[in-house]
Amino acid sequence: MAGFVDEAQLHVKGGDGGAGAVAFRREAHVPLGGPDGGDGGDGGDVWLVASTSHASLLAFQDQPYRKAGDGRHGQGKRRHGARGADLEVPVPVGTTVKDRDGSVLADLAVAGDRWRAARGGRGGQGNARFASARRRAPDFAEQGEPGEDRWLRLELRLVADVALVGLPNVGKSTLISRVSAARPKVADYPFNTLRPHLGVVRVGQGPKEVEFVLADVPGLVEGAAEGRGLGHRFLRHVERARVLCLLLDLADGLAPPPAAQADILLRELGRYQPELLTRPRVLVGSRADLAGDSTPPPGVELVVSAVRGTGLPALLTRLAELVEEARAAEGPGPRPPLVVYRPLEQDLVVEPAGPGRWVVGGAAASRAVALSDLTSDQALELVERRLRRLGVERALRRAGAQDGDEVVLGPLQFTYHRDDVVVPVPKRPSRRKDLR
Repeated sequence: MAGFVDEAQLHVKGGDGGAGAVAFRREAHVPLGGPDGGDGGDGGDVWLVASTSHASLLAFQDQPYRKAGDGRHGQGKRRHGARGADLEVPVPVGTTVKDRDGSVLADLAVAGDRWRAARGGRGGQGNARFASARRRAPDFAEQGEPGEDRWLRLELRLVADVALVGLPNVGKSTLISRVSAARPKVADYPFNTLRPHLGVVRVGQGPKEVEFVLADVPGLVEGAAEGRGLGHRFLRHVERARVLCLLLDLADGLAPPPAAQADILLRELGRYQPELLTRPRVLVGSRADLAGDSTPPPGVELVVSAVRGTGLPALLTRLAELVEEARAAEGPGPRPPLVVYRPLEQDLVVEPAGPGRWVVGGAAASRAVALSDLTSDQALELVERRLRRLGVERALRRAGAQDGDEVVLGPLQFTYHRDDVVVPVPKRPSRRKDLR
């Protein structure tokens, strides 16, 4: 597990929507065939999928960018563009997705959980969609909408049956290397383990065999719940464990008394998440080969020496029993639903951009002006009607806009007049036309 990574940044980009086509039917013996431009295809979505085939976020460390396919443009003869391909990004089970500000967006705790990280842009409508009794030959179409584009923070909380918890340098790495195939770095100094390790342990044979996952969590220090010693990064790997195995150092003169160690560990676990204190746990005396007294201290259930291998069979049997009891208590039950935290999309946003200047944004506002030719009288008429329905004038009045203020909405700019019709004007002065 030398390449284990439990935090990563991810940039997701939904596919851009295809543009609608401006086309007219041109065939022999068919005069005034009319508009027949097809619609553009929607852009693909980016999905994060919890997978048991991945155990680390290493894949995002050097390549954090993921983008879905773009929609194809529409064509003449009402041929619509194809939809862009969705992109599925596998992440380890237990991955929490956060926004850049730290707010939780999704928790992919069960294999198969899916969450849409970036929505693809909507395809633009072709000019055939805008034909009406008043507008017989529309000479414009909608542009494709850009796909959603944002950065995310991924944090991995290990999904293990048993978590080894203890102060630094109490023998956790040596223990997991003796009972599983995990090969963490082992050295005789504190904070040797800086990243968690997973190992699979099998106890018993035949139908009575029990298999569980053991996690070696980096050593905790007093104050870990407040973040001391990277405590939050380490403690989060304990959250999903069914059973806690607290290792207490028995070596003479090299650590606090076992009772004091237990108090520190339980206090930090309770401060970080009180629910952890209700988990099944076993207190184990570690490094018995360095202890002068072989009598187990009060409160210590088992005594082991990972170097000599003494006490390990009894420890594994006890852990297997606790894991089986925890699994039975959970029961099969229904699969927990995927919980997604997602803010509502804002359709209209009005923000000041300096004295006498306002910027109007939002998904719906951007779509209202996303036309291919904003110098067309027909297109401007449609934009004006869309902005009326959207309530742009009312939103500007509530924001405090005054007569004569300049308003910018995407590629359009216009002058605001209270209780008057909002009429957008293209930016290019040579083609600017006052329609009021």
